[in-house]
Amino acid sequence: METCAEQVQVKLLGGRSSPFMLRVRIALALKGIHYEHIKQTMNHTSELLLKSNPVHKKIPVLIHNCKPVCESTIIVQYINETWDTRAPFIMPKDPYDRTIALWSAFIDDKLLPCIQAVFSGQGEQYQKAAEEMVANFLIPEEALRTNLYFSRKEYFRGDGIGFVDIALGGLLAFLKSLEKGTDSVLIGAEKMPLLSAWMDRFCEADGVKEVMPDPVKLLEFICATRVKFAFLPAANYRKSFGH
Repeated sequence: METCAEQVQVKLLGGRSSPFMLRVRIALALKGIHYEHIKQTMNHTSELLLKSNPVHKKIPVLIHNCKPVCESTIIVQYINETWDTRAPFIMPKDPYDRTIALWSAFIDDKLLPCIQAVFSGQGEQYQKAAEEMVANFLIPEEALRTNLYFSRKEYFRGDGIGFVDIALGGLLAFLKSLEKGTDSVLIGAEKMPLLSAWMDRFCEADGVKEVMPDPVKLLEFICATRVKFAFLPAANYRKSFGH
């Protein structure tokens, strides 16, 4: 058996369809960090994952020097601080700018549940979830328009991709495929021109486009899973997301 010192320094446990996994992959790509990807699926959870995240048993998990780090936003912050000599600097150094980065909490507490509800919803339930989702996405659109919190630059806090961009950007591939799978426009240029333009810019950025999941495979996953989870409790489909 290989010792800890002989193992790959950085490992990432998760599946490519997870928006939370994508957050971490984007951060690793931007920092230029090489890692071993250990695939996890809904039907196969490895002993390593159960050992590394025994409480939640969810992806993603980053293992660095044999030490596990769980939850996507915590992992992204860990990557930024551990490799703090490598650009880009994901977390801002200015104290006020760091408070703006806490918009990630709004993304996870407000936007993500809406996406999950649209993902699992059928009929009137889907329509209600879609309307709530659009209403919540209009909040960052308004913040961008008024320039109250975010600078009028390429990304949320400047010319480079930062923490808020990654927190929201990790959801984009899933969101775009969800729109196709439900034949709907949830984030459109007509209602949300600033957010829509940011989405296009983010997805084409170096370090992001290279790790985006295959849209065809992701669409297949979403369509198949929506059919499957239509008959399951909400707790079951949330396992497909991770955290």
